[in-house]
Amino acid sequence: MKKLRVGVALSGGVDSTAAALLLKKHYTVTGFFMQLAQPDIEQHIARVRGVADTLGIPLHIVDLADAFERCVLNYFDSSYRRGLTPNPCVVCNAEIKFGLLLNAVVEAGMEKMATGHYARLEQSEYGFRLYKGADATKDQSYFLSRLHQSQLSRIIFPLGGYIKESLYSYVEECGFTSFRGSESQDVCFLQDRKIGEYLRQRFAFIPGAIMATDGTVLGHHTGIGNYTIGQRRGLGISAALPLYVVGIDAQLNQVIVGGEDELYTRDLFLDDLHWTAGRRPSLTQPFQVKIRSTHTGEAAELQPAANGRMHLRFSRAQRAVSPGQFGVLYRDDEVLGAGTIVR
Repeated sequence: MKKLRVGVALSGGVDSTAAALLLKKHYTVTGFFMQLAQPDIEQHIARVRGVADTLGIPLHIVDLADAFERCVLNYFDSSYRRGLTPNPCVVCNAEIKFGLLLNAVVEAGMEKMATGHYARLEQSEYGFRLYKGADATKDQSYFLSRLHQSQLSRIIFPLGGYIKESLYSYVEECGFTSFRGSESQDVCFLQDRKIGEYLRQRFAFIPGAIMATDGTVLGHHTGIGNYTIGQRRGLGISAALPLYVVGIDAQLNQVIVGGEDELYTRDLFLDDLHWTAGRRPSLTQPFQVKIRSTHTGEAAELQPAANGRMHLRFSRAQRAVSPGQFGVLYRDDEVLGAGTIVR
């Protein structure tokens, strides 16, 4: 019987290597490397070629640097210019990795594409359903929440049922002994730089006022790209009680600060709702909602609001809700949808 042809997105790290090793047992595997805005790209490509050679699989280099600039870096920059907190990995997955790279994999004759994400897929009579990975500490379903059914139908997540520590042992048994201690960085284009340092290379920072929530000027900031909701350190102001960034007004070029109690809210709005399962689920039951990738999630109810938005109300107030981030909706372990958090 002819084996299914699977293209594996190779990064040179332990996860994609483990995915390729597992798939080689059952499929004809080819490696694909996304050339994006990675620093030291030649060294990166050499490392990936070494992994592919050791795996004994061919490797294709797919140059997506220009598309990454347009779709991800420009989104990242413009979000901070507007006082928002973006999530570039969510956008990259939807537009680049499972968009343009997936297209390139299919055009190269592959029938499926696999990645080293810690998430699970199941097919039902209604389509493909996305679930959290078995390793709760490594689950990456949040970052996949904007994928469409057409994308999910062509994807394999070999690591979804594994605990990451067991995969280190597995790849070491297969001859890959240099991965421990080299965990990849979430935001690949930062290369250990702080966000403000990176953004200053992309656009000019304009100083402005730091305001209390009552309108009092307390000091001056160095550019809104240096500040995020919930930030306490580095404000350069003194007060009787600790102050935190509670808002950023890009139009007025102001950073708004307040007490910790002002960081909490039960209500937010979601815009640009995307239903991962392909259709809107019932709103009669509460969801578990994550407001950032590291958030543990909280029960919330969802109701339609004006302009196609959804009003989300948490059972308990949540700290440092950041406009621009994605609110991802779960029931149990299943990802049901995601929307952009708006003011």
